[in-house]
Amino acid sequence: MPALASSLVANIKSQKKRILTNAKAAERNKAVRSELRTRSKNALTAAGSPEADAALREAVARIDSAAAKGIIHPNSAARRKSRLMRRLNAAK
Repeated sequence: MPALASSLVANIKSQKKRILTNAKAAERNKAVRSELRTRSKNALTAAGSPEADAALREAVARIDSAAAKGIIHPNSAARRKSRLMRRLNAAK
């Protein structure tokens, strides 16, 4: 038997709207998560260069912003920042 959630189409107007808004939010969240990965990678590749501090500050700011918006869990944000700092300090 197929999964019920994927095989049924909503008949209720509010649920149809909810499906659309959820899809929009998922797209936005995907873009933010992608940016988090990019900023973290930029900070790691800039380690040891003059722009390393700016790249790190930008990455941490984006992680904090994503946590504040509820895109990632606050504990996940703390873990990501901790790991990023550890890797940058090891690269120095």
